[in-house]
Amino acid sequence: MAKSPTSTATPESPDAWAERRHVFRELHATGCFLIPNPWDVGSARVLARLGFPALATTSAGFAWSLGRADSRVTLEEALAHMSAVARAVDVPVNADFEGGFAVDPDGVAANVSTAIGTGIAGISIEDCTGDAAQPLFDFTLAVERILAARRAIDLSGLGVLLTARTEGFIVGRPDLDETIRRLAAFAEAGADCLYAPGIRTRDEIGAVVRAVAPKPVNVLVGGDFTTVAELTELGVRRISVGSALARAAWTGFLDAAREIAERGTFGGFARAVPFAELIGSFRQE
Repeated sequence: MAKSPTSTATPESPDAWAERRHVFRELHATGCFLIPNPWDVGSARVLARLGFPALATTSAGFAWSLGRADSRVTLEEALAHMSAVARAVDVPVNADFEGGFAVDPDGVAANVSTAIGTGIAGISIEDCTGDAAQPLFDFTLAVERILAARRAIDLSGLGVLLTARTEGFIVGRPDLDETIRRLAAFAEAGADCLYAPGIRTRDEIGAVVRAVAPKPVNVLVGGDFTTVAELTELGVRRISVGSALARAAWTGFLDAAREIAERGTFGGFARAVPFAELIGSFRQE
């Protein structure tokens, strides 16, 4: 369970950071755990207070908080965000590092090396190009990019956990065989955890888990299509929610704002979290 995250939780020593990385690895060893995705320091502290054992950043949620679309954040902004979240809570934080902010493997390695210094316990690299015509990196290049990230982590000696993602199911290429081919190759290249956002059915999830076993699999849950119990039964080790919590927050905001703009009424405020509860969530202890 999380300790109180209501005050700045910067570790006092390298040993404290190392302990977070150790805890994060242990979470992946057995069972199934939830790793929700805050989009800023405030949401991170609330999630840690609720007892989640680890957190993961969301590139989309963070981008929206800056008034931008996903994948429109600079490397420097992403690094600052990762550092702020990692230092705001006392649980391990995994970084959504998108495509590594580079195409070539050497660039990915250099950026991963820098990211490791922010205090994160884990980092994910995806194979999405951002080009609708060719949304995934060539297979060989995609594998080389994971190999480069692996080398960068190993050279650091810090043991940051590497998650490799293939994005086919969310970029218009929902090919299960190709997804498994890529995840198996990423596992062979040294990824510690495998992730195919967009897979939803029991058959898809079960096939991925079996293909990369015994390495752990992360499943994205952005809708009401499964439960923790069902995913645990399928052998999933880690469940994240991506931008879903940020979308839920934006839903409440937009519903209330549209009511004011369109009807001149304020009924949405009746469903708002009480002011006192939020004050209590962020009170220094």
